Amino acid sequence: MELFDKGTDPTMNLLPKDGTVHYYGKLFNQKEANSYLENLLNTIEWRNDEAIIFGKKIITKRKVAWYAEQPFAYTYSNTTKLALPWTKALLELKTLVEQQTGETFNSCLLNLYHNGDEGMAWHSDAETDLKRNGAIGSLSFGAERKFAFKHKQTKEKVELILEHGSLLIMKGTTQTHWLHKLPPTKTISKPRVNLTFRTIVV
Repeated sequence: MELFDKGTDPTMNLLPKDGTVHYYGKLFNQKEANSYLENLLNTIEWRNDEAIIFGKKIITKRKVAWYAEQPFAYTYSNTTKLALPWTKALLELKTLVEQQTGETFNSCLLNLYHNGDEGMAWHSDAETDLKRNGAIGSLSFGAERKFAFKHKQTKEKVELILEHGSLLIMKGTTQTHWLHKLPPTKTISKPRVNLTFRTIVV
């Protein structure tokens, strides 16, 4: 298990094999990052997430929102969401991520974690709605949180801290061979907003 230091070289692949993950670190100064966090907390149409597990409907404390250039349907955890139109701030952030990475995106799934009690279990973003082996750009605002990867076969783990205003890119065969999670922690009381820019195939 490796815990990468802050300021990781964005050209460096954090995964030892079977995928590509680049951490760009902070893209914004403190004032800019705080401003975007405030904007996202107050302008996004947040809803409690739903999942159907073993036939039972689960409502999460964590909240989500789904935005895109068209009213795309996106299905995961046996539930389907219809995308809302971009906000001004989301378009700004999408353009910035595209400029930084050279990738293009047409949608964004946002997660709001109110505090460290809320996290995300091991999973991969390999839904059939998504472009196969497409890039996913993950922007984080708010509380710094640990983020972990685990290889599906070898169980190797890689961990890093996602900073306020930072960008992480997952691409290539990462979703095929690796799981990722946001572990809960009792030490964090502040909210975190995560934006995952994606490409829906129509």
